[in-house]
Order: sequence, then structure tokens, then C-alpha cells
Amino acid sequence: MGLLEGIATTRAIRRYRPDPIPDHILRDVMFAATRAPSGSNRQPFRFMVLTAGDKAMQAKRLIQDGARKIWGVKRENDQYDKGSGARQDSPKARMAGTMEHYVDHFDKVPALILPCLVRYRAAHPMEGASVYPAVQNLMLAARGLGYDGVITGFHGPVDAELKTLLGIPEEVFIACTVTLGKPIGSHGPVRRRPMPERIFGDTWDASPAWAEDPPGTRHTSAGPPKRTT
Repeated sequence: MGLLEGIATTRAIRRYRPDPIPDHILRDVMFAATRAPSGSNRQPFRFMVLTAGDKAMQAKRLIQDGARKIWGVKRENDQYDKGSGARQDSPKARMAGTMEHYVDHFDKVPALILPCLVRYRAAHPMEGASVYPAVQNLMLAARGLGYDGVITGFHGPVDAELKTLLGIPEEVFIACTVTLGKPIGSHGPVRRRPMPERIFGDTWDASPAWAEDPPGTRHTSAGPPKRTT
């Protein structure tokens, strides 16, 4: 698989086969993560890779509790059970079903990864630039090896408990959670809004002529409304 194909087909996957991920796959995925750039090449990212041990299971269940809280609020606030969500065959209802399954089975994901940032100064708006590129490297490498996953913030409500359980120092920032496994279903390609809505030239909201999607690209209606001018 070429790099551009990997980028175009790496999507959020929340359903996994129960098979454990072999150590050599985890090694290759995490090697790719450690090749990512960071500010001043300080390499402040660290990764907790949790699979089947006792602490791993405790961490999965802790984050599952956080996931239930976050998803419950989002489901109500975004009215997933109203409007088109009331129709079982609608995209909204399918997304709700996928999320419900993911939360209910979070404790069974083959691998749970906690990307962390070892802070060397006070929290800064740009600090994510030294950890999130490594997360994307991880996701692309997993895709290239036949695995997939999703990035979430479900650890938020249980951040303190996780740090206590896993011995993570207080000053370390848990940037997100990543779950990985062999996907159930297809990889992609991903669908996004058309390029002209996202790429501008020398004037804001004005797209250059070359900013066109390749032939056959499929788009999504999700996201901000289309421009009217």
C-alpha cells in the first residue's frame, strides 16, 4: 500500500475482531510513532501500550466508565435518538449504534494506547504539536499493517485514576486514547468535504483552481455548511 492510499483510507474504526495483536505488529506500529517530529526534537512523547495484563484490564474498564459518561451526554445533546436518528437505517442511527457498541465493548479492545506528553514547561497552546503527529504516525502504520483504530478523549473523566493506576507522573499530559485491532468491516476510503471548501489561495475563502478532488472522490454532508458565495 502506498502512503497516499493509506492516508485516504485510514478511518475511525470502532469494531474489532477479538484476536490479540502480535508483538511484532505492535513493535512496528510503535516504531513508526517514535519517528514523528517534535518541537526542538525534544521527543517528549511517551506511550502506554496496554493489552491483556491485569493493569491493562483495569485501565480499559476505567476508561469505559469515562466513555459511558461522555457518550451519554453527547447522545442526548446531539439528539441521536430524534429526527433522522429515530430511523434505524439512517446514518445518524447507524453512528449511534456503532458508538454504543464501541462503548459497551471498550474493555475488550485488543490494544489500548495512551499517548502522553512529558511537559517540560507550563501547558502551552502549541504543545500538542509535539505529540499528535506521533499519534497520526501510529494510525497510518497500523493501517499499513492491516489494523485500524480510533482516537478518543474518553480518558478525560478518569485521568487522575488512570495516573494512579499506571504510575503516570502528575505533570504528564495524557493526550488521548487510541484503540487498535483487526477491523470488522472495510477500511474506507474516508469521506470528507470537497477540497475547495478547505483550501484557500491568497484570499480567505477563495480556492485556487488546482484545489480539486481527484475524480471519483466521495464526499460527506457532515461538517459546516457549504459556502454560499
